Amino acid sequence: MTALPFFVANRPVQGTGPTFVSTNPATGAANYEVSAASAADVDAAVTAARDAVRSARWRNLRPHERARIIARIADGMEAHAQELADIQMRENGKVMAECRTQVSSAIATYRYFAAVCETLGSDVTPSRGDYVSMTVHEPVGVVAAITPWNSPLTMEAQKVAPALAAGNAIIVKPSEVTPTAAILVARIAAEAGLPAGILNVVTGLGTDTGVALVRHPGVRMVSFTGGTETGRAIGRICADRLIPAALELGGKSPNIVFEDADLDAAVTGVIGGIFEGSGQSCVAGSRLFVQRSVYAEFVARLKTATEALGVGLPTQAGVKMGPLASFPHRDRVERMVEDARKEGGDIIAGGTRPGAPELADGAFYMPTLIAGLTNASGAARQEIFGPVLVLLSFDDEADVVAQANDTVYGLACGIWTADYRRAWRVARAIEAGTVWINTYKQLSIATPFGGFKESGIGREKGISGVRLYQQSKGIYWDMGPLVPPFMDTEDAMKGGSK
Repeated sequence: MTALPFFVANRPVQGTGPTFVSTNPATGAANYEVSAASAADVDAAVTAARDAVRSARWRNLRPHERARIIARIADGMEAHAQELADIQMRENGKVMAECRTQVSSAIATYRYFAAVCETLGSDVTPSRGDYVSMTVHEPVGVVAAITPWNSPLTMEAQKVAPALAAGNAIIVKPSEVTPTAAILVARIAAEAGLPAGILNVVTGLGTDTGVALVRHPGVRMVSFTGGTETGRAIGRICADRLIPAALELGGKSPNIVFEDADLDAAVTGVIGGIFEGSGQSCVAGSRLFVQRSVYAEFVARLKTATEALGVGLPTQAGVKMGPLASFPHRDRVERMVEDARKEGGDIIAGGTRPGAPELADGAFYMPTLIAGLTNASGAARQEIFGPVLVLLSFDDEADVVAQANDTVYGLACGIWTADYRRAWRVARAIEAGTVWINTYKQLSIATPFGGFKESGIGREKGISGVRLYQQSKGIYWDMGPLVPPFMDTEDAMKGGSK
């Protein structure tokens, strides 16, 4: 069987690295064999991208012309929407409804950044003399985008669309777990008129293909979404190379329920915040803090709702939770739950694989609630990245803010309360890049997204998402009389010398 090729310079390429197999996590069956890029293949991809970004065909496109191509990519994705959803479901096991939603989100991301590309301007800056000065924003050049397996369609769109809008060439290295959606999008982009070499995809393992890409001297920036330890390793390489790195990393986000909250709404929000996508989300609300006065009542409601969740094959109607994305990851989550049990955790729901015979061959794990631990426990401090929620209590506002912030992470937070003044105070006090009030996982492509502390560096989405992939340049036009070679004292006092 011929391995599936990746895509460089608008054509399929058979890699010269060792092939790997994509596995359907719902059934355990092999999907296909996939070609892997060797260091030589990565070098060829970077060369193609560097030549393309320097060519007049891309460099000289006006913003509205570039925007037109980006919008056509969205049109092409819309035409292939079901195929993209099928790919994601087959490779990481998300239920079909969520896959379709994420396809729609990815399409909207391309449309949004097409609009930003056409309308975003440069800045005329205040002068301090007889000159006109302005700031323009230039593309970085060749961008390497390394993307995760949990939500490949949306994560890749949030990197590719703004990088293209900013005028760069980009090389995507998708996770080996979810390798092929990015290839289809690159094909669609070629059909939309994107010049060859501007969007490329190389597949392979992170330790081989990914490292070769990050270390390549032709790569001028790295954008990575994934685990914190991998982010550290990428950051060290980028620091040595003196190139920028955008890092969207892990989280252990608190979801806080005060005694005056609408408890039914909070239960629904907590369930979606942790169990959507089988808990495989960087912003998952994986630490639940409930005010002590309503703790018992709320946990009882939550347990009932958790046990009622439909777990099954992602194609089945009514299923809310499919398998985890891979068997090694399911085994890791299982081990971490066992570690929590050994710490004294009380597994009040889940904590096992499902018993249904039709799920026995898949990477399934039941939605799990763990009580009886403290915020200092391993289960409350480590990112499990699965359908596992640690239940904690608190006494008052000061107590929960201190506990919520007592983590190395700072990606997101949920607050449930009827008191808008309290909501504002707590939202400002929490060290996190996104805070939701009486909702959870409400996201907008127009709002910058990123983390505090070890949850990352940089902001994706919004206008910031384009500026992330650009570098600023100051341009000055002299408007005064001819001046001698050296500035006089009066000119120097204006702050014009450097």
